[in-house]
Amino acid sequence: MAAAEWIVGTQNGQGAHSVELAKRHLVQPWPEAGEIGSEARALIEGGEGIYITDGEGKRLIDGPAGMWCVNVGHRREELARVMYDQAMQLSYNTPWYTMNAPSAVLAERIAGHAPGDLSHVFYTTGGSTAVESALRFMQFYNNVRGRPEKKLILSRGGAYHGSTYLSASLNGRPRDRDWMNGADDLVVKLSSPNAFRRPAGMTVEAFADGLVAEFEETVQRLGADRIGAFVGEPVQASGGVVLPPGNYLQRIRGICRDNDILFIADEVVTAFGRLGHVFASGEVFGLDPDMITFAKGVTSGYFPLGGMIVSDRLLAELRRSNHPTAMYAHGLTYTSHPVGCAVALANLDLLENGVLEHTRAMAPYFQAQLKTLEELPLVGEVRGIGLMACVECVADRESRNPLQLDKNVGERIDAHCHELGLLVRPLINMCVMSPPLVITKEQIDDMVGILREGISRTMDDLRKEGVWRG
Repeated sequence: MAAAEWIVGTQNGQGAHSVELAKRHLVQPWPEAGEIGSEARALIEGGEGIYITDGEGKRLIDGPAGMWCVNVGHRREELARVMYDQAMQLSYNTPWYTMNAPSAVLAERIAGHAPGDLSHVFYTTGGSTAVESALRFMQFYNNVRGRPEKKLILSRGGAYHGSTYLSASLNGRPRDRDWMNGADDLVVKLSSPNAFRRPAGMTVEAFADGLVAEFEETVQRLGADRIGAFVGEPVQASGGVVLPPGNYLQRIRGICRDNDILFIADEVVTAFGRLGHVFASGEVFGLDPDMITFAKGVTSGYFPLGGMIVSDRLLAELRRSNHPTAMYAHGLTYTSHPVGCAVALANLDLLENGVLEHTRAMAPYFQAQLKTLEELPLVGEVRGIGLMACVECVADRESRNPLQLDKNVGERIDAHCHELGLLVRPLINMCVMSPPLVITKEQIDDMVGILREGISRTMDDLRKEGVWRG
């Protein structure tokens, strides 16, 4: 089928053929072995604003904004037109020995929003490759400085940093590594900063103190001369929108600085508007990382693009080294892609000219309305910041245990919400919400109302099946 025929066919609702093709030829991300290469997932055929349209023509609120990324909303003509214009001007150039103007202009604008002395940008194709690039830079940096043993990476339980080999090795979510290998000799896992799961009777302050003490003990035990970097999301997104307790992140940053450990803030989700700022590290959490990784919202999902921002101090130290010809032998075919960078520039225009301000205005209402779901007995906690939140369901509020007999309660809620007009991001016993940043108060009310009904219907189902007696 030719491209033009496929687009017209999809617009005419001829999605059944696509479903059959997927079952015969498409391998989906994160498949289970029993269905790999033979499954079809919910078909999405269109989008506009905060809404998407599924294969049956049902209009849904895009609760997860694609994958945390469609920040300025679907069907923005400004972005589509820039994509076309740039492709007609220059569709591609090799980054190995040429460059393009959009990448340089975008780098300057990104640097202008970054905290501290982060002023240089290296582009990748997405979040996984951004984290991979940052870790490889850490290795290169320490090799050039004559410290080849300083390569260990500290990560945390509940973390998600990507799907490439080294970035995936950092992941700390349940099920991520059950059947997959990783660079276990390079990665040291610390405890999750999820205060909702802290020991019974412990205050949040004491929980934070324990996390910091664990970090300090780990550095002392392993030796600062062997630890190259700490990688952490300011908000653990796919881990269930876990917010750091108190000034925990600032304290960890101080320990890293004192021990010459690079602090890498993984802002693949939180950057470009999700918390109302281009970067959350400085504006929200008061951090000055050595590197920041980004992706997703940089183009609002209209084009695959990611990157890392590197401290001027690190680059200056490399330039002063005794190895001027040492090569950072790392790059990607689509590094600094001209179309992606042009789209990101237009996306940044939209963010700076109203979307960021709108996000900051909507965030308190969004969080307050979702918090009302804690009235439901199945809901253990609603937590969030900016326009991202998690509704965590539990079998028993006192013990805070997730449902032991039904770990797919999130999928049950999502199925009910889909019928009612809302797409949810289900994560085992959690529902994650991160809608497009252009959402209005009225649309927030619609979203929360549907989610409330979806949870209520799920509670009825669980009671009828004897799975839950809440």
